[in-house]
Amino acid sequence: MHHNFDIVCVGDAKIDIFLTLHQTREHLRYMEETNELCIKFGEKVIVDKAEMLIGGDAANVAVGTSRLGLNTAIVAEIGKDEFAQKITNTLKGENVNIEKVCESEGQQSSFSTIINYKGERTIFSEHVKREHNFNFDNISTKWVYLTSLGENWLNAYNKTADFIRETKCKLAFNPGTIQIENKDNIKNVLSIANLLLVNKEEAEEILGFSHGQKTIEGLTVDLQKMGPKIVVITDGENGSFAIDSEGKMLSQEIIKVNVVEKTGAGDAYSSGFISALIYNKPIAEAMFWGAKNSASVIGKVGAQAGLLRKADLEKI
Repeated sequence: MHHNFDIVCVGDAKIDIFLTLHQTREHLRYMEETNELCIKFGEKVIVDKAEMLIGGDAANVAVGTSRLGLNTAIVAEIGKDEFAQKITNTLKGENVNIEKVCESEGQQSSFSTIINYKGERTIFSEHVKREHNFNFDNISTKWVYLTSLGENWLNAYNKTADFIRETKCKLAFNPGTIQIENKDNIKNVLSIANLLLVNKEEAEEILGFSHGQKTIEGLTVDLQKMGPKIVVITDGENGSFAIDSEGKMLSQEIIKVNVVEKTGAGDAYSSGFISALIYNKPIAEAMFWGAKNSASVIGKVGAQAGLLRKADLEKI
């Protein structure tokens, strides 16, 4: 059966386990001068709350865009175990099409364990080796959102790039850490991207600048020269910055909220931004949608709980 989507998200779907610890714990302390979290070795550490949720960049953006009213699918490879059911049920429950989610025999689900302490997250992330043997048969879409993948990512990236060239759909690109470390291998994807979404550190790494060597405006201009028509750089507390296809610079402040847990803030921004573009909103409004969605996610534990629905976002 042939499907026509607004957006297809390519990447990971995994299980996130959140361990929330409140301020004072005799077994745990934060060393400010070295930015280290110290845990007493060999001790039993009591947590205030443990939660098992679903995450993974592609899954987060699929849920985010679906909640904003788009017809969304996810293309991902997951394990075949009891947790796979939780991943697929959650996605189905969020109206995300999962026909292109393949469950690999004999493989387990990927996990991240996240320590949430004083509103900051420390992530222990596992990438199970996967072949990423997914395909794009019988799919047409307005946009593809390509994001982080584990080890054998190059073949999957090339397959996605071929699909984009063949079908002339638009590409939103959000490379992960492994991709950015192999930046020569993502040049072909950058060259065909309509939209690149990265944070400031990722921008510096892709361009080979050391921290703070270049202004954020300079970074956006340089990234645009690599091919993407629109470049968006998020910079934590400093908000987000964009350059449009005409070379105009825009910026958006963060929306201040009480920080509960920051996982998924970037994916929430991406979901808001790209959904606004698909609804033909101007870039300034897309940045506002991104900021609103991100602020809402930071106010709850997990990457998906705070993702806004279209009516809520438009009310704000």
